[in-house]
Amino acid sequence: MNNDLLISGFSDEISSNFDTQLEVVSNLGMKYISLRGIDGKNIGDFTVEEIKENVQPRLQKAGIGVSSIGSPIGKVFINDEDGFAEQKLILDTLCQIANFLDCKYIRIFSFYIPKGEDPDQYKDEVINKLKEFASIAEKYNVILLHENEKDIYGDIARRCHEILIEVGSAHFKGIFDFANFVQCGEDTQECFNLLKDEIVYIHIKDAVTSDSQNVVCGTGEGKIPELLALFIKSGYKGFLTLEPHLVLFDSLKDLELEDATEIIKDNKGLDGAGGYKLQYEALLEILNKIESEEK
Repeated sequence: MNNDLLISGFSDEISSNFDTQLEVVSNLGMKYISLRGIDGKNIGDFTVEEIKENVQPRLQKAGIGVSSIGSPIGKVFINDEDGFAEQKLILDTLCQIANFLDCKYIRIFSFYIPKGEDPDQYKDEVINKLKEFASIAEKYNVILLHENEKDIYGDIARRCHEILIEVGSAHFKGIFDFANFVQCGEDTQECFNLLKDEIVYIHIKDAVTSDSQNVVCGTGEGKIPELLALFIKSGYKGFLTLEPHLVLFDSLKDLELEDATEIIKDNKGLDGAGGYKLQYEALLEILNKIESEEK
């Protein structure tokens, strides 16, 4: 496989039990995870001391590094000032955790917009608040990764591009999440064309528009095989992070505004480890095919 590409993943989709997460990813041959749910507790609720005492020793023992912190930062409503103030404190702690774990990326979002309102009217407020987040990250030399996500300001490519350009910080870059663009009715090829220069991290998740359901990567409408080939051709180096969303898992309730069962129809006969392995193997198949076509 291309040595410039590193496979990681949100291992809390395997199990809420952190030891089980580490065991499964190790057995698959993976060397990195994205840290989000640990023993049923969200990364945003940890102190630096708890990470030092309870998390880092287990990572070291398993020989697993952290590609990114899967934080909940930016998942508050844009007009929730108390929530924003609290999130700045959490982000400061997460930056310290990232430094301690030798991890340079923290995934964030760009605020929920009140239902039925035009997101564009909140543009200046969103950008100003994201600049405050970026200045905290700069203090710790951490890079915030904005994930395109439904129900937030930066859900579609145009608004993702606006905030990435206008925040204009080396400490604020983009994630490309195929499935989330599909679920927002976007053409992922057009998203790639607009955003490719600002993308430094990729999520491997696919979906179909018929019922917005997540599917195995490469089988949905995300154009993952074609666009990964283009990313690689344009010089992408870094992480491909599995976020299968193929089975229901504990942390999902923190991620979705609507009922999780509407996003994931839990009828695939898989457990967390099975869904994860399926996505991992599907990604390897895509990468092998890209490599063989390049020769």
